[in-house]
Amino acid sequence: MIADIRTIIWKEWKDVLIQSGGRAKWYPLAFLAIFGLFLPLQTGIAWVETPVSLGFYALIPVMLVVTWVADSFAGERERGTLETLLATCLSDRSILFGKIAAVAGYAWVMALAAFLSGTVAVNIAHWRGQLVLYKPSIALGIVGLSFLTATLGANAGVLVSLRAPTVRQAQQTLGLAVFIIAWIPILGLNIIPQAWKAVLGEWLKGGDMGSIVPIIVAALLALDLVLLGVAMTRFQRTRLILD
Repeated sequence: MIADIRTIIWKEWKDVLIQSGGRAKWYPLAFLAIFGLFLPLQTGIAWVETPVSLGFYALIPVMLVVTWVADSFAGERERGTLETLLATCLSDRSILFGKIAAVAGYAWVMALAAFLSGTVAVNIAHWRGQLVLYKPSIALGIVGLSFLTATLGANAGVLVSLRAPTVRQAQQTLGLAVFIIAWIPILGLNIIPQAWKAVLGEWLKGGDMGSIVPIIVAALLALDLVLLGVAMTRFQRTRLILD
């Protein structure tokens, strides 16, 4: 089954590159320029010294998966290639896991690349004579949470794409979900009083993230497993062919 999953992953990555043409190779560079250089440099050394970036890197994968994962099944349906894929000897789980892994893997790798480039950029621009690094709990939290949120976005996106008649409808549904999850808290921070922001900043700076992160990780892991179980239940080859 592992070999079949790798086949699906390669197919997904190849399809994205072909559909996007030569422009596809510039998307990762543009992403890293914004999220791995511009934003960390704008924030300065606080980007590394405070745990605020933990939430940022946890949200990056969710934003990255929306466009791609919407195409996973809805795109196949629009292009008329879904029936061909389902008619192969690949098992249902190989197809499902392969599509989820392709999207989640891309989003996770991009989040880690932004994390590393942001750390390097901040140290170069604000050199203090020694490296300024994240606390181990924060660094491990970024790695773990970005993986779990990438998987969460991929699982949820596949569920939407399985039943969406078009890619556009899947993208709209997922885009609305991302807006609610990601941008409303960000917008909320802009309207709360400065005094509250100061209190929140002090709490984040002095809080014991080593005890908070494991709770978040456990909750995300449980949610990932639930969504994966639902996707496995709803992925019915005969029904998809009839649709």
